[in-house]
Amino acid sequence: MATPQQSDSAAPRRKASRHRGEGQWAVGHRTPLNGNEQFKKDDDGLNVRTRIETIYSRRGFDSIDPNDLRGRMRWWGLYTQRKPGIDGGKTAILEPEELDDKFFMLRVRIDGGRLTAQQLRVIGEVSQEYARGTADVTDRQNIQLHWIRIEDVPAIWEKLEAVGLSTTEACGDCPRVIIGSPVAGIAADEIIDGTPAVDEIHERYIGSKEFSNLPRKFKTAISGSPVQDVVHEINDIAFVGVEHPEHGPGFDLWVGGGLSTNPRLAERLGTWVPLAEVPDVWAGVVGIFRDYGYRRLRTRARLKFLMADWGPEKFRRILQDEYLGRELLDGPPPAEPRSRWRDHIGVHRQQDGNFYVGFAPRVGRVDGATLAKIADLAAAHGSDRLRTTVEQKMIVLDVAEDQVDSLVSGLESLDFQVRPSPFRRGTMACTGIEFCKLAIVETKARGAALIDELERRMPEFEEPVTINLNGCPNACARIQTADIGLKGQLVLDGDGNQVEGFQVHLGGSLGLQAGFGRKVRGLKVTADELPDYVERVLTRFQEEREQDERFAAWAARASAEALS
Repeated sequence: MATPQQSDSAAPRRKASRHRGEGQWAVGHRTPLNGNEQFKKDDDGLNVRTRIETIYSRRGFDSIDPNDLRGRMRWWGLYTQRKPGIDGGKTAILEPEELDDKFFMLRVRIDGGRLTAQQLRVIGEVSQEYARGTADVTDRQNIQLHWIRIEDVPAIWEKLEAVGLSTTEACGDCPRVIIGSPVAGIAADEIIDGTPAVDEIHERYIGSKEFSNLPRKFKTAISGSPVQDVVHEINDIAFVGVEHPEHGPGFDLWVGGGLSTNPRLAERLGTWVPLAEVPDVWAGVVGIFRDYGYRRLRTRARLKFLMADWGPEKFRRILQDEYLGRELLDGPPPAEPRSRWRDHIGVHRQQDGNFYVGFAPRVGRVDGATLAKIADLAAAHGSDRLRTTVEQKMIVLDVAEDQVDSLVSGLESLDFQVRPSPFRRGTMACTGIEFCKLAIVETKARGAALIDELERRMPEFEEPVTINLNGCPNACARIQTADIGLKGQLVLDGDGNQVEGFQVHLGGSLGLQAGFGRKVRGLKVTADELPDYVERVLTRFQEEREQDERFAAWAARASAEALS
């Protein structure tokens, strides 16, 4: 349930002073303590759609109220993109209106990564007609378009919604896309299919004003896959498939994960949640965040900070006593993931005897025309279902055995590999300075070029390795949890010139022994030196590793010299 219930065992609510408090609604702090809280109080973010349709799309960019432009429009998936030609050294110096271009990024919300061939084709058509052909598959299963004009937004919504897609709460201080196993309901080894819970949460709560004013964004993951394919360790809430010895398949509940500049792994509450109860438990956790979450400082407004202060025992008690009104069952932790790769790339048999085929774009970058071709290719091979993944990859489902080879050949003709090198398979990149107002360096083209260069230099390298490039410290590309995490910043080259480069994090991982990467003191590389550096450190890994040792384990024990 979303509203608190009083309980004799609930923690007493102490009303702190406005100056000492964190802006928590549940302890009486309703006065907005920053500009974001003020504009949310003034008008709900969901209400901006009417103004977009009736005013802004007709009068143009210059008619948009600033609190809508850089605030409420996010509730409908719209961010202003970076004005071209502004270098990374000015990112933190210029005012928002100086960084804003008169175009938008538009994020298409794709819960569970689930797409029909028709839906993918329509996204491709929208990209070509309204977004200069741009399209990026994100590491949260969405697809992002760029160069969107405000005048075109209503027409885009009409096209997307006609095929069951939306941009509702794709951004903003609200429940973002629900990421789910891209092979939910079809994988032969699945513990439990979380799709009904994803659908019910979406139907009951997405676009509802019950949760449209949270302290900050809220990220959800639900998967019953034994390979644990939704990076549950770094979501605000995650339901992880487990087998209870008495009650059968259900979910283990994790709360309080997140990255950015203060990374924190989620913690287990030690509960077993049956599929039918997932939506109510989800709503209870979101209700805690809404009511007890910190609203004073934006930098402390994520659920991970509340979890750090409360701990899992108190969090579970408040959830049970005030929001659910009942005890949750204790449950077992999930088993170790069965695969070093958690992305479903390759050809795999489904429960029904058909196959699914996972393939790898370079760093999630595609284009509208190619998306339409993928949709057509899937349909020509008898499939009407495709999936996006949290690794910026894609999957075609329901392929008959006698169609697999032809589909693989068709994908390869589009430069998508079903049997990619570890470099193409394991490299991700955020949007970067090309479009993002927070970025300091370029990432997408650099990541794609790095893949090509490493494939040329190290064709025999086969070990699973992840290389994540981020354009700023905010970790949209999960740099702290990569084998090689690259945080964009300006560095000095050998001649003392300030150039684009990266601070290096080494040995992060999720799944097996999850943890954050190691920062070697002073270890920074220029963008031009990046291929040389990565080749050097991977070669050293190959020379020094023990039998079957993972890169993360080697990086944790290697000398600073070996990592330089």
